[in-house]
Amino acid sequence: MNVLLLHISLFLLPLLLQQEPSSSAIILSLKKRHGSSSGSSSSSGNQYSSSRPSSFQGNRSTCSLFMGTWVHDDSYPLYKPADCPAVVESEFDCQMYGRPDSNYLKYRWQPQNCNLPTFNGAEFLLRMKGKNIMFAGDSLGKNQWESLICLIMSSAPSTRTQMTRGLPLSTFRFLDYGITMSFYKAPFLVDIDAVQGKRVLKLEEISGNANAWHDADLLIFNTGHWWSHTGSQQGWDLIQSGNSYYQDMDRFVAMEKALRTWAYWVETHVDRSRTQVFFLSISPTHDK
Repeated sequence: MNVLLLHISLFLLPLLLQQEPSSSAIILSLKKRHGSSSGSSSSSGNQYSSSRPSSFQGNRSTCSLFMGTWVHDDSYPLYKPADCPAVVESEFDCQMYGRPDSNYLKYRWQPQNCNLPTFNGAEFLLRMKGKNIMFAGDSLGKNQWESLICLIMSSAPSTRTQMTRGLPLSTFRFLDYGITMSFYKAPFLVDIDAVQGKRVLKLEEISGNANAWHDADLLIFNTGHWWSHTGSQQGWDLIQSGNSYYQDMDRFVAMEKALRTWAYWVETHVDRSRTQVFFLSISPTHDK
């Protein structure tokens, strides 16, 4: 849960800083581990760790989002999955499945040299009025989509909403604000097509998925864990690279080829004056 909040906080940074982003393509390279994960609220040289301001606090030029520590915060969690059952699927509600402790939910990411304000869902709705937000990737990206919706609803529970679940596209609308938040399932980002009864992962093709991404004002992508799956969990039967087909290949090489295809699509198809793009790197799996 806290990893999701960290990712969400980072991709909302331009809003928190109350300034327009200078580029539509922002790549956030997050580390899977962030050094110490203890509950201490102090870190070396960090004077911004004792409180949560209502607005950004610190020097923007020295604020280091990727350096810091996890700190205990009794105001967390900002929502509970049980309070958002229409959005969070039951298998991701640890307490429902018998986890006895909850202290792990009371940690937030504290960057060095600055304080980020507590997420304000009502303000988010006002700032994002009329926008189309799209998450595209695997189930970890889906969790982030669900988590952001629940964060907003905890601040604005009376707003009218509409949810449509489907494959590969699920959509949630905040009707009073004209905001559409969607999740598009594309665990490899690039296309995977059926060819003569085989699932073919096409490392140089992405248009089949990308057709659904064109109208977004915010695009949040992720991929990672599916590239390492083997056996019955493997997501393909064959890999196509160029004109050649492979039953398997070096997974890092395959992922790099796919990400180059994705990056080329972003560079050539995203309207930089309108759309902002984020890439979230690999986070821990659901059971970590």
